[in-house]
Amino acid sequence: MQNLTKGREAKLIFAFALPMLIGNVFQQLYNTVDSIIVGNTLGKAALAAVGASFPLIFLLVSLIIGLTMGSTVLIAQFYGAGRLDQVKKTIETTYIFLFVAALIFTLLGLVTSKPLLKLLKTPAEIFPLAQDYLQIIFAGLIFTFGFNTISAILRGLGNSKTPLYFLILSTLLNIVLDLVFILVFGWGVAGAAWATVIAQAVSFLLGQFYLARRFELFRFDLKKIAFDWSIFRTTIKIGLPTGIQQMLVATGMMALSRIVNNFGTTAVAAYTAAGRIDSFASMPAMNLSAALSAFVGQNLGAGKPERVKRGYLSTLAMAGAIALATTLTVALFGRELIALFNTDPEVISIGASYLIIVGSFYPIFAWMFITNGVLRGAGDTLIPMLFSVFSLWLIRVPVSSLLAQRLGTNGIWWGIPIAWTIGALLGFGYFLSGRWKRRSIIPTTKK
Repeated sequence: MQNLTKGREAKLIFAFALPMLIGNVFQQLYNTVDSIIVGNTLGKAALAAVGASFPLIFLLVSLIIGLTMGSTVLIAQFYGAGRLDQVKKTIETTYIFLFVAALIFTLLGLVTSKPLLKLLKTPAEIFPLAQDYLQIIFAGLIFTFGFNTISAILRGLGNSKTPLYFLILSTLLNIVLDLVFILVFGWGVAGAAWATVIAQAVSFLLGQFYLARRFELFRFDLKKIAFDWSIFRTTIKIGLPTGIQQMLVATGMMALSRIVNNFGTTAVAAYTAAGRIDSFASMPAMNLSAALSAFVGQNLGAGKPERVKRGYLSTLAMAGAIALATTLTVALFGRELIALFNTDPEVISIGASYLIIVGSFYPIFAWMFITNGVLRGAGDTLIPMLFSVFSLWLIRVPVSSLLAQRLGTNGIWWGIPIAWTIGALLGFGYFLSGRWKRRSIIPTTKK
């Protein structure tokens, strides 16, 4: 556990975000390693199949990840106020809820995968491969949810290091299993999916076993574990807007995928490769935003709002500097990065164009996410959700669809940074209004 209410703001936030960033880099390697091995050993059709599956996986996972934000914020504020009994109740309630939700979402994924792939106009040549991949991933969703739940709880407690070692171990296991299942056993795309599920299961089980032995807050007696409806309603109140926002982002990805799918297997493969690189590029801003949310939650809970502004400015500077460096990297080495996934000249050309267009706006993306991190840490999650809905569905999807008719795939890519820019301006305007300062969930007294 880490107290974020004392000490230099920039140092605390960076130190807290770094283990999360490293952890998420390794976690993202699940999808990236799958894509690199699949794209180079099984061809661009198999790479496209894995990519076509991703928006549907993200759709089912995104709501749960969003809802855990409510637990993170509430735990952070209770911990900042020194109310450990309420912290334990929140953890128990979160575990029960997420376990039930994981089972429901697994069933939904297994039942709806085929009709959803049809809805997305998945090219016929990759449809069977995409469906096989999806079914296996959905079967292992409970492990994905379990590890994300642990991570969300620990962020609220100020502990972002503990799960990292298990995550690194499981990522290395995923790489080994990918090679064995695809190259040795010849299981194809299904082998990549099984490698991911098994690696995530190891990550979750080892992390839970260690934490249960090491920290008292994780020692549960199943006969006494309690579900607190009051805490549940509060976490839902905080987390539901973020969860809905995450789902709207996921459905936005589905809408974009539907547009990309119209351009055929090569475009889907290029979009998959560029998307994997894009996910790494966005991680620093996303993790610094998550760290800032925990920082804001603890400091508002401790009655120290003056630290929030300093924390915001420091985090914005860090995220901006990293984003500029990332923009330069993808601009100079975009073609080489895409070639890691597949060497087809058309795939490389389309993917590199994506990185040039979208990568030029990474600093804007960072600005948007860091600002939203302050709002969420204060418990003011509804406004970011509304801004996200507006910029995604009224800007990104229509603009991408319209420009695609004139500019081809490049038109799809331009819709992304245009939406980021509008979302960043809306979020910053609300931040300047100061209304979020009155959204702290628990009463505070200035210290």
